[in-house]
Order: sequence, then structure tokens, then C-alpha cells
Amino acid sequence: MIRTMMATAATGIAVLSWSVSAWATPANDLLNALGVPEIVEIMRDEGMEYGDTLAADMLPGGATGGWNATVERIYDEERMLATVREVFTEQLGDADTDPLLEFFTSETGQQIVSLELSARSAMRDEEIEEAARAAFRDLEGTDSEELEAISDFVDTNDLVEANLVGSLNANYMFYLGLVDGGALQMSEADILTEVWGSEEETRADTREWVYAFLLMAYRPLEDGVVDDYTELSRTDPGRALNRALFAGFNKMYDDISYALGLAVARQMQVQEL
Repeated sequence: MIRTMMATAATGIAVLSWSVSAWATPANDLLNALGVPEIVEIMRDEGMEYGDTLAADMLPGGATGGWNATVERIYDEERMLATVREVFTEQLGDADTDPLLEFFTSETGQQIVSLELSARSAMRDEEIEEAARAAFRDLEGTDSEELEAISDFVDTNDLVEANLVGSLNANYMFYLGLVDGGALQMSEADILTEVWGSEEETRADTREWVYAFLLMAYRPLEDGVVDDYTELSRTDPGRALNRALFAGFNKMYDDISYALGLAVARQMQVQEL
């Protein structure tokens, strides 16, 4: 779900114009209760940092004023949120949102959302992220009840595989942007080979990140809360929520990844002139 969307690229390129009243729906109430506007804001900040890294790694002259302006346009927070909302609402369909709203607007639900947001923000710091990963590695293989509860939650929501697929798809879209922008000459088969060649490495990194994040976020919760959350995830509304969240954020990440690939390709051409 929200807490485990770990990719760093993301959002719709087409401009979406919606009135405020258009989002006055149970689906939007649910997104607000889940803290989606806040998580998109954090993702936008992550993306801006990623833009600097991308420039350092791929652009001969590094980041320029033009590059920074392009990254700003790609990580447009309003457009990012609109993309998630549109796809989430479509995918959620007529699922029963009452039990979800009851849970996430409760004191416990809001505590979970607050902890997720705090952990996601904190893990932007490389030292904090590494410490969280190390804490998970220390617990792995032990009979920790805390780890057992988190594992059940991860398995119930298929968080490792869902995040893995999202990351690989985003990488594919980035390569596609590079190709369409003229920076690379690769067939679709070539791109797929390149992307899936990193599957095992990406899966291992994804798994460690997911567990590190959840252990860090949920540690302050009282005993039994994670188990209750897992039980909600097993219900039909819980499964519908999980699918809709991943669909919304994956669309956001796919669109941004493609836009970044195009932007890198064009910037390369400008710097070569």
C-alpha cells in the first residue's frame, strides 16, 4: 500500500483539470484519510533529489538551470496527485469503503498513517535508511514476534512482489523514454532483457526496504494493531484498496519515469551541441 511505494520516478504528463467538487467522493475521502496528498508531497521531494542524482550520473555537464526546471515540471505535485486520484478511483470501483474509512479515520488508523508518513520522510536520510535496513537484518532469521507480524502483513498484501513489478515497470518506462528521445537505440526486447536482468537484485533490495520501512514505522504501535491491520487487508475491501493504491501510484511512477527518460535524452543532445 502507500507505505511501501518505493520507486523514485513518477506522474501523468497530460494535464488533468478537475474541480474540487469532482473529488468529493468516498474514494477521495479515503485517499485523504490515508494521507495520500502528504505522501505525494514527500515523493515529489524525493523526485527532486533523484533529479540531481540522475544529472550527476547521466549528463556530461551535470545539472543545469534548464535541467532543474524540467525536473520541476515533471514532478508537478498537483498533477501527481491527480493521476493517483483518477486511477485509484477507477480501480476502486464500487468497493465498500465504509469499513476502510471507519478504520483509517479512527485514532488507531490515523496513528498508522502518521507513522508511515514520518518513516517515509525520515528514510530520505541515507544514514537513517541504512540504520533501518540494518535493524531488519539483525531481526531476520530470529523468532521475533514483531517481525512475524510484519511478515504476515507483507505476505497478505503481496508487498514485495507488487513493489518489485512497479519498480521494474518504471525502469522499463525510463529506458523507453531514453529510446524515444534518441539517446539509445534499443528494441523492446533489448529493454526487457536489460530491465529483467536486474530482477533478483531489485527483489532483494525491495524486500529489505519494505521490511526496514515497516519495522521502523510500526514499532511504536501497540501489540495486536498490525495483526488487526492485516485482517482488514484480507477482506474484500482491503484487497480492493491495495490493488487501487498500487494501480494509482504505479501509473504515476510510469509516467514520470518515461518523462525523465525523454528529458535526459534531450538534455544530452543539448549538451552535445
